[in-house]
Amino acid sequence: MKQPNEWHVCSLIVRVKPDDIATVSEALCALSGTEIPCVNKEEGKLVVVMQANNSDELFAQIESTRDMAGVLAVSLVYHQQDEQGEDMP
Repeated sequence: MKQPNEWHVCSLIVRVKPDDIATVSEALCALSGTEIPCVNKEEGKLVVVMQANNSDELFAQIESTRDMAGVLAVSLVYHQQDEQGEDMP
């Protein structure tokens, strides 16, 4: 029997030093399945959306975000998991 296909998406609030917004944004966008739909430059806040094929991959990306230079805090706001079984012919 075929394993179900997984898809995970989450949104994060990433607090950064305002001077590091450009550098952190570039590093985040280099991560597969990551985008930044909103930035508050004055407060140093980024809204980040990440997608991955499984939870381990997603959580590894979140942890790598926490380790980036200039990142002060990472808060998980939303997480959704979707599993799909075999495709119907």
